Amino acid sequence: MINSVGLHARPAAFFVKTAQEYTSDIIIECNNKSADGKSLLDILTLGAVKGTTIKIITNGIDEDESIKKLVAIIEAGLGEEG
Repeated sequence: MINSVGLHARPAAFFVKTAQEYTSDIIIECNNKSADGKSLLDILTLGAVKGTTIKIITNGIDEDESIKKLVAIIEAGLGEEG
């Protein structure tokens, strides 16, 4: 994560909103936990702080498009300044 405070409510909500645009299943893995990438509550339980590495797994008909978009928004700071 590049956000100064990690994947807290506002950037997590931005991630979820983007993930929900796709039909593919989206899973985030972090700190030996996994979360539904379309569930704000699930994502918040990961405890992803700045510098944490996350893994995004997509599965479905638009998986390639969804992973590219999700990686791009993370690299751009999830709607916040880094």
